[in-house]
Amino acid sequence: MAREQGGRDNRDRQPRERGEESELIEKLVGINRVAKVVKGGRRFGFAALVVVGDGKGRVGVGSGKAREVPEAIRKATDQAKRGMIRVPLREGRTLHHDVNGHFGAGRVVLRAAPAGTGIIAGGPMRAIFEALGVADVVTKSIGTSNPHNMIKATFDALGQVVSPRSVAARRGRRVSDILGKREAAAGAQEA
Repeated sequence: MAREQGGRDNRDRQPRERGEESELIEKLVGINRVAKVVKGGRRFGFAALVVVGDGKGRVGVGSGKAREVPEAIRKATDQAKRGMIRVPLREGRTLHHDVNGHFGAGRVVLRAAPAGTGIIAGGPMRAIFEALGVADVVTKSIGTSNPHNMIKATFDALGQVVSPRSVAARRGRRVSDILGKREAAAGAQEA
């Protein structure tokens, strides 16, 4: 049996991983029934689209196909867990800045919002922000209403979000130089 460096085998690690996965938020965005025409009739299958997040700034999306609905959802959930991304959030409740994203015919606009606004988003985008842990955001979908394209456009936009701290580090400056003195002082008081 293969042992890890700490002297424990793989069985010791599995229960801890299951505990970490149990706190993930899973949102089923959609299920499509698809038919394959074969000799003798049609074979039906199911395609599931799932969004998974930890409610603290990490989110992923996955799609899975299978002959049965639960198996398709399981495959989609596993893919979403493997492909999670981290999104920097301001005060843990909203985005740092406004951002646009697109994928195919899907175009989305994501805007940071003041406290108390809530999640103003429809359909698939709402599931992403609930799983991400965002409390205040305003979004608009322009173009297609296809859930796959809307989700991919939203992930394109979320990939462009950067925190002032990372911008300051990349430029070799202080956060107050990036934000301005008044906003930096307010950010220091809240942190």
